[in-house]
Amino acid sequence: MADQWKRTVDYVEASVLALPAGGAPLVVDAAARLLAATVLAAFPTDARPEPVLADTRDATPETVRRAVAFIESDPGAEIGLADAAAAAGVTPRALQYAFRRHLGTTPMAYLRRVRLAQAHADLVAADPARDTVTAIAHRWGFHHQGRFAAAYREAYGLRPRDALAGS
Repeated sequence: MADQWKRTVDYVEASVLALPAGGAPLVVDAAARLLAATVLAAFPTDARPEPVLADTRDATPETVRRAVAFIESDPGAEIGLADAAAAAGVTPRALQYAFRRHLGTTPMAYLRRVRLAQAHADLVAADPARDTVTAIAHRWGFHHQGRFAAAYREAYGLRPRDALAGS
């Protein structure tokens, strides 16, 4: 796990820190999440907090509506779980319960789906002579082209470049 941690830090230093200041906020946000996930994997804990009654009580459809409205109001912004939960007026855990209970997904998976729809709209409206799949994917926070292409194909049944070429 120490090697995994070192490789992750090296990757972030080489790729993210080389970006111009303020040039790619979604990339920086993704890198921060990668670091956090790697910390959790490299330094495991046995802490498993039980659900708090308030979290399960706040997992209502209204909570989901508030979070969805927040996400859809500016899907290109740096939005984390804590941001969406604050906008909905609940704890992050309550928001996760609410999304699982009422939408069958997580808040971050919902955000990715909204961003994928935005990327799709941009691809369809784009000029293939000026725009690229990579630029559009990056605009919406998709920085791994293979994952973007796979998610796009699963959602829309065609490759992103075919959507761009067909516009």
